[in-house]
Amino acid sequence: MAVRAHGLLLFHGRLGRGLALSGSAAPPGRFPGAAGRALRGFRRSRVRHEAIIISGTEMAKGIQKEIQREVESWVALGNRRPHLSIILVGDNPASHTYVRNKIRAATDIGICSELILKPKDVSQEELLDVTDQLNMDPRVSGILVQLPLPGHMDERTICNGIAPEKDVDGFHVINIGRLCLDQHALLPATASAVWEIIQRTGIETFGKNVVVAGRSKNVGMPIAMLLHTDGEHERPGGDATVTIAHRYTPREQLKVHTKLADIIVVAAGIPKLITADMVKEDAAVIDVGINCVQDPVTGKTKLVGDVDFEAVKKKAGHITPVPGGVGPMTVAMLLKNTLLAAKSISY
Repeated sequence: MAVRAHGLLLFHGRLGRGLALSGSAAPPGRFPGAAGRALRGFRRSRVRHEAIIISGTEMAKGIQKEIQREVESWVALGNRRPHLSIILVGDNPASHTYVRNKIRAATDIGICSELILKPKDVSQEELLDVTDQLNMDPRVSGILVQLPLPGHMDERTICNGIAPEKDVDGFHVINIGRLCLDQHALLPATASAVWEIIQRTGIETFGKNVVVAGRSKNVGMPIAMLLHTDGEHERPGGDATVTIAHRYTPREQLKVHTKLADIIVVAAGIPKLITADMVKEDAAVIDVGINCVQDPVTGKTKLVGDVDFEAVKKKAGHITPVPGGVGPMTVAMLLKNTLLAAKSISY
């Protein structure tokens, strides 16, 4: 759902182009008589309003209602109710919060769920034994291992230990490979959330310039794949021209790219990486970052993204907030993947 912060943006510049195309060779601002006065008056009255703030919370609520209806229809046909198994290792407070949110959301829409807790010193072999058991359990539709894992484990090995048809996080090498080949797959939930936000908001991607700041294999790379691939393929993409930046991209070089971008997706984990001077007028800015910083006024810890939100919203056309933007949509896409896994649609 999109909410206009202060009003509609004027279609600035179109009057000048229209008059020029009508046959006059005079440059904008030099039209004679009434036409010139109208143009000059229009330019003086132009007002810059703030961006449309995209509420991921409201959009996710709508998607979850859609999924709930599909779940009940699926069960009404005599099928097993979708079931999500979540494995949580250790006592990371943030991970526990994320998992609680996922379980609550699943329960709200009629998806069964279970939480499997393991201590932080659990061995990699024992964790793989758990995923093997869940892979063979016919009542389990989807499996998720909450990341990050303790340092003694290889996350890629654990993710690949989940059967690809039950891999609702979309991290298995087969799902990533199918994504890169524009084939149907269980897509990484955060990348899918960004794509869904862009699609449902009506932000045009065809032929547009996009910058993705962040190249992680779970977020940045899948987002870039979804946005640049062919819209006519089995799994349609956005047909955009995508530039990927990363930690070694000099800030001034990043600014060169972002000032040309129609869409900026930021997933770098750096507060205020994107500032207003780096964004062109009316660009869409999707903030995937989640950072904990200390509020200079209250001294309390607060969540912020990678974008200087207050400054950039005065210049962008669309922007997602943190919190309340990509986060809730990621949970919704995880639940969508669980339903797809139950229906075996991707395989």
